[in-house]
Amino acid sequence: MTLARPIPGFERDQDRPRNLLGRLLALGRPIVMGVLNVTPDSFSDGGRFFDATTALDQARRMVAEGADILDIGAESTRPYGDAVAVPIEEEIRRLAPILPTAVALGVPVSIDTMKAGVAEQAIATGATIVNDVWGLQRDPEMADVVARHRAPVIVMHNRDVAGAGIDIMADIAAFFERSLAIAARAGIARDLIVLDPGIGFGKTAEQSMTAIARLDRLKTFGLPLLVGASRKRLINTVVPAPPDQRLGGSLAAHILAAERGATIIRAHDVAATVQALRVMAAIEANA
Repeated sequence: MTLARPIPGFERDQDRPRNLLGRLLALGRPIVMGVLNVTPDSFSDGGRFFDATTALDQARRMVAEGADILDIGAESTRPYGDAVAVPIEEEIRRLAPILPTAVALGVPVSIDTMKAGVAEQAIATGATIVNDVWGLQRDPEMADVVARHRAPVIVMHNRDVAGAGIDIMADIAAFFERSLAIAARAGIARDLIVLDPGIGFGKTAEQSMTAIARLDRLKTFGLPLLVGASRKRLINTVVPAPPDQRLGGSLAAHILAAERGATIIRAHDVAATVQALRVMAAIEANA
């Protein structure tokens, strides 16, 4: 299996390229972020990649299939409220045998964590992006870590519980305003921030669909948008299927998200997602 070439300009100056996000966006097409969960309790794969050897094989596979970013997480956030908290020492221990080799594969590595201490350690090991499912609002030290390392950060909308009666787009916008204020106070440059509406997190299935359908409303922030609907429960509410059999629904959601302005798509099934997005782009180019 031949590994995909790194993105243009991705020289690992201490594995912290200052203009990384700009280089990715300059590719002029949807960016695919491959998901790698090194946890025993992931909702999407049931701990399939908890073993380090298997996890690294999957990382190599996703890079070969065209992933532009690897998003690696060692604590399941299980968006349906039954996540098991992982101590920081355990989260770091799970990442230790994975990150150095993943970083050496030649594509940017994102650390999926809500803990500032884990983000700090991951960046020291070569991760270049921080993906915070609580949008800088859970760990009070997270924004300072991101600012100190000048790392691109993905700010995701989240809620402790879903509120079926709320205006979800207004809630997402208000959450982002709070996150952006935190980022500004910490000194995080605005051009290093990506916004993620948090499909499946603190939302009903219908609200997750609304967030995708009305994604273009978030363009008013003037920041790149990321959508990760891969294998999420909203698919199951339309056509019942276990997580590993939701590829069709994932592709449908991601194509619609890209059409509505998502510039980064976070997916488990990289090859199919890359193919779908590139065919979509080719068709649109001939419109």
